[in-house]
Amino acid sequence: MSADPFSDILKFTNAETLVTGGFTAGGQWAIRFPAPDKIKFFAVVKGHCRVAIDGEQELLHFKTGDVGLLAAKRSFVIASLPGVDPVDAMALFQSSGGKFAKLGDGGEFSYIGGHVLLDPVSGGLLADVLPPWIHIQAVSPQATAFRWLLDQLVHEQASNLPGSGLASAQLAQLLFIQILRAHLKSSSFLPAGWLRALGDQRIAPALRLMHTEPGRSWHLEELAKAAAMSRTTFAVRFKEVAGVPPLTYLLNWRIRLAERALHEGATPISELAQSLGYTSESAFSNAFKRVKGLAPKRYRDATQADGDFLFG
Repeated sequence: MSADPFSDILKFTNAETLVTGGFTAGGQWAIRFPAPDKIKFFAVVKGHCRVAIDGEQELLHFKTGDVGLLAAKRSFVIASLPGVDPVDAMALFQSSGGKFAKLGDGGEFSYIGGHVLLDPVSGGLLADVLPPWIHIQAVSPQATAFRWLLDQLVHEQASNLPGSGLASAQLAQLLFIQILRAHLKSSSFLPAGWLRALGDQRIAPALRLMHTEPGRSWHLEELAKAAAMSRTTFAVRFKEVAGVPPLTYLLNWRIRLAERALHEGATPISELAQSLGYTSESAFSNAFKRVKGLAPKRYRDATQADGDFLFG
């Protein structure tokens, strides 16, 4: 593992960001998008619009360079002005015959959007901690990189240059990371959990140690020392931001790693137990069963027999 817990979790969930299309518009217009079955992101490349998300009373005002992330399975309307009857997005894009559509003269507004794909087994680790929606404004201090990324995405989507598909995917991935980074900057407003913990600089050194060597027998005193706090202060601070005590966080991360290993391959359970710091296979099996309700072997058999088996 690395010394970067944020990268660890993105890799662990196999987060993959794809640009799926966009549209241009002019005059008065509105489009209703169906509730996404994946995390959806979108950006306003040119102009401004109003966004109405089902279940939210407030209309969001998006301007040039603003980026949104929708994690909730809710339909939404993007419009030039409130009160305009929306057209159905699926019908619009089907009639356009491609990924990009045009409303009116297309000269006043430009939008690009896509999805974030997550591993069906491990993706819940990320999806479950995201708020229903995130709005990052182009004027925010954390959004300085958005403008360049959006310009490059538009260029790659419009070009027929070799490798444009891969370049678009890489740029979209960077955009997703920037959205999460900007969201982490508001960590004081996040609920307790691992996402808030990643944004807390006081406990970051301890998190890095646990992610670098998850199989090491860490003691609370060592972790507190790394964070330059007393044992008691560290324990209180960690639980406040992460929602669980430090050694419980370590246990949960080990179990996540075990779940992935059991799902993906045939590593002997004794070998997996040793790599995660357990003194015996039985100690590992007991810990795994306490958290997951199944012994490791039964869990492996279940997940490999059913690709839709998700961990909670």
